[in-house]
Amino acid sequence: MTKKDHELTGRKFYGAEQEAQFSDTGAKETPQTQHPAYKLAFRDTDFMLRDELRPVRFQLELLKPEMLLDEAGVGSTLVMYGSARIPSSEEAEALVKAAEGKDEYEQKVAANLAAKAKYYDEAYKLAKMVSQKAIIEDGKRQFVITTGGGPSIMEAGNRGASDAGVESIGLNIVLPHEQAPNSYVTPHLSFQFHYFALRKMHFLLRARAVAVFPGGFGTFDEFFELLTLIQTGKMKPIPIILFGKDFWTRVVDFEAIAEEGTISRRDLDLIHWCETAEEAWCEIADFYDLSC
Repeated sequence: MTKKDHELTGRKFYGAEQEAQFSDTGAKETPQTQHPAYKLAFRDTDFMLRDELRPVRFQLELLKPEMLLDEAGVGSTLVMYGSARIPSSEEAEALVKAAEGKDEYEQKVAANLAAKAKYYDEAYKLAKMVSQKAIIEDGKRQFVITTGGGPSIMEAGNRGASDAGVESIGLNIVLPHEQAPNSYVTPHLSFQFHYFALRKMHFLLRARAVAVFPGGFGTFDEFFELLTLIQTGKMKPIPIILFGKDFWTRVVDFEAIAEEGTISRRDLDLIHWCETAEEAWCEIADFYDLSC
């Protein structure tokens, strides 16, 4: 026994890590110890993946990012939603050129995507600008850039923060096709989710503003869920910055939804229209009484 063993406040039970080490080194190889049933439950992957353990996996997927973000000193986030297909300005010309000789529809799509390259640039500028401000409150970093961790608009956000010399967060999701974090996500703030629901929760738990760029089904899903949470009072209002009025009013008739009476006209006031990073930050700064 050591002196520490006699301390009144000392821990009397071994931690899980120590117990796991004891298990690795102490057990003889017998039919009993070699059977999966003998594995410690928390080290038994096959057991953890059983359908009955889904509630436990939910809890772990909620808890792990929460703990690591706390340890990283992240107080609040600026979330950036947007397409995984919009090219950067450097890639736009190549995209149009690659469509030459293809059918008219594919050429039109390529041209439309290339025209949206400006939003990659604005996402980059916004992320870099906000990151450089290095706002600290209550000893924690505020408006930490957070994206879905993928390419295009998401890459632009993480890239802007990286070029400002600041950490940023990536919340990736497991998909049937290959999906990896972009190279600008801070490695120890790069998370992977199995459950879309838990990922979406982590997008908004710390969010103090959300910038939404042109996107597809995923962007629509995240954007409209955010609107619903605030509209119904489940979430307190935060600035929702919508980039690309021409795009959004073409693909969604917001005024018609209000005229049909299925939402209130004042619900449209939840949206702040912007075209530039500077406009977006001024909307956010005005909401929080910060310097623009």
